[in-house]
Amino acid sequence: MATLPAFLRRTNGAVLAACPDRPERLSFSKPDGGPFQLRALPQEDVFFFCKKIDNSRLVREPDPQARGACWSAIGAASVVLALLSGVLAPSVANTLAGYKIEALRGEERRLLDERRVLEVQEAELRDPARLERLALSRNLATPRSEQVVHLDGRPDGAVAMVKRQ
Repeated sequence: MATLPAFLRRTNGAVLAACPDRPERLSFSKPDGGPFQLRALPQEDVFFFCKKIDNSRLVREPDPQARGACWSAIGAASVVLALLSGVLAPSVANTLAGYKIEALRGEERRLLDERRVLEVQEAELRDPARLERLALSRNLATPRSEQVVHLDGRPDGAVAMVKRQ
C-alpha cells in the first residue's frame, strides 16, 4: 500500500490554517504514536467542499446558424428516407406478390380437391343401378311408345309439339 508524499503532509497545516471555518478532520491514528498505531489512510487529509451553483439566471445566447443547421439535417434525413424507401419498395412488393401467389396456389389446390369430390359425387348420382333403384322406389316406369316424340332434323327449325287430349 502506498503512502502519501511528504510534501502533502507539510502543506496540511497550512491548509487548515487558511480555512478556519473548516471542521476538524477525523483521524484514525493516535497522536502519541503507540505500538498499535495505525498507518494514515490514503487521502485522509483531503476535504471536498460542495458549492451550490445556481444557473437559473443564465440564458443561452441564440445561435442564428443553429436553426439553419437543424433544417438542413431534417432535409437530409428526409432525402435519405425517401431514397431508402425507393430502394426497398421493389423488394417489399416482390415479397407481398410472393405471398399472394402462394395464397392463390393454396386456393387452387383447395378448388381442385373440391372439384374431385364433386366429380365423385356426380358419378355416384349418375350410376345406372342407382337410377334404376330410384325409378322403382318412386313408381316411375318406362314411357309408352305414344308418349315418346322423335324430332326429325327439319331445316326450318320447327320442333314437335305435344298435344294433350
